[in-house]
Amino acid sequence: MRVKAVLIDLDGTLLDTVPDLADAANAMLAELGRLTLPVDAIRDFVGKGIPNLVGRCLGYPGESAAPDAQAALAVFWRHYAAVNGRRTRIYPGVIEGLQALRRAGLKTACVTNKAAAFTTPLLEATGLAALLDMTVSGDTLAEKKPHPLPFLHICAAFGIAPAEALVVGDSRNDVAGARAAGCPVFCVPYGYSEGEDVRDLGADAIVGTLEEAASRLANFPSPPRGEG
Repeated sequence: MRVKAVLIDLDGTLLDTVPDLADAANAMLAELGRLTLPVDAIRDFVGKGIPNLVGRCLGYPGESAAPDAQAALAVFWRHYAAVNGRRTRIYPGVIEGLQALRRAGLKTACVTNKAAAFTTPLLEATGLAALLDMTVSGDTLAEKKPHPLPFLHICAAFGIAPAEALVVGDSRNDVAGARAAGCPVFCVPYGYSEGEDVRDLGADAIVGTLEEAASRLANFPSPPRGEG
C-alpha cells in the first residue's frame, strides 16, 4: 500500500451541509429583500467557499468584490453562524471509512474551502474531529482549493510525498487541486459537484462511500517509477 494519508473534502463528502447553507442563504436573501432560492439551486453553488456561494446567490458568476456582495457576505455569516450544524448530517460510510483508515495506520486530514470558524464547530459537533489528524480550512493558508497549496501543506506536515496522499472529494475543485499537487484522487457521486457529473472530472476512481475508498486502497496501483 503506497498511500500513507487520505485528504478528504468536507461539504458534500464528509457532511451533507446544504440544509444549513440553504437556510442561511435564504435568510440572507430575505433580509436583503430578494427572492429566496430553491435548495437544489443553492446546492449547485456549494464547493468553492462561502464568498462564491453568496455571490452566486446574488446573481454574480462567483465571488464578487461588489459592495452589495460584500455586505451580503456579512449577513450570510451572521445567519450561518446561527444554524451551522443544526441540520447537517454525516454521510453513510464516513465514520466507518475513517475508522478503517485509522486501523490501517493511515493519516487523515480534512481539506475544505469553508472558513475555520464554521469548520471547527462542525467537526467537533459531529464527532469527526476525533477521527482526523489535521484540518486545513479555506482561511488557514494564503490559497485554497483548487490551488495545490492546501494539499502540499498537509503532505509536508505529515512528512510524505504528494503521491502518497489520496484525495477524496466530490467536485472539480478537488480533482484539479489534487492533480496540481501530484496526488491521486477519488470522487464520491453523492456530493456537490456544481451540476457536473463526477464521472467526467478525471478522477482515478468513483467510490460510493468513504468506506469503499478505504477498502480499495490496498488494490490501488502505484504510479510508474519517476512519477508523482
